[in-house]
Amino acid sequence: MTFKMTKLLKQLSIYSCGLVVAAGFAGDSSAEVIDNKVAVFAALNKVTARISHLEIPIDSEQKFGALTIKPKACHTRPATEAPSTNSFIEVKERKLNGSMHELFTGWIFAENPGIHAVEHPVYDVWLTSCKSPVAGKSKSIDENFRRRRTRVRSRRR
Repeated sequence: MTFKMTKLLKQLSIYSCGLVVAAGFAGDSSAEVIDNKVAVFAALNKVTARISHLEIPIDSEQKFGALTIKPKACHTRPATEAPSTNSFIEVKERKLNGSMHELFTGWIFAENPGIHAVEHPVYDVWLTSCKSPVAGKSKSIDENFRRRRTRVRSRRR
């Protein structure tokens, strides 16, 4: 019985290594990321059933009902590549006593709004697009990865 288990584990490890190698070749590591100055959102008030169109500049806040939405980054890809629009946002809610409560902080994706969504009983907010690309600010994903690895290595020393 041990021999069969060992043989099965070897086969699984070979198979999983093959998947990792295949995934490495399938991914495009030289994809360009374009930084943008404005994030465009759609916001739904579930009580009134009205959708609002919000254009918020990066690092500035806009109120929608009891929510305050602040995008920190908005990235797109060139038209020659597969569409990928994402934004890092902070959403806070103003309570009845006037205090602010952090509701959501993280990345949201225009192509898949349900993956990371702002969950609130009264409001829905989702990313639709980005506007006004920053000239000369496009970077490859490889550059972002190398920069992040360098920071991690420098902390270890």
